[in-house]
Amino acid sequence: MAEERFFLYDDTEKSETRFVSFMGTNTRFDLAIVKTGRHYGKSLILDMQGSRFAIIGEDDLDEEGYLEHAYNLTEEDAQELREFLYETL
Repeated sequence: MAEERFFLYDDTEKSETRFVSFMGTNTRFDLAIVKTGRHYGKSLILDMQGSRFAIIGEDDLDEEGYLEHAYNLTEEDAQELREFLYETL
């Protein structure tokens, strides 16, 4: 007999997804940027090369070390990503 699942939520909603690839000084960024109403104005940013993701808003971009930790980046590479995301978000 299968166990019953206890769902915390199971929602479907429309999203807008942008796929973008660009070359930084040292690193190639291949990103999927998913925007929905789910994350209170923040976007789900997937790093397809590094298999990492984070839910990011402008406030997160201002947090020291956030991108470095979330995407395992050097300060220089994180700054390039930060600049791109400021323009995008």
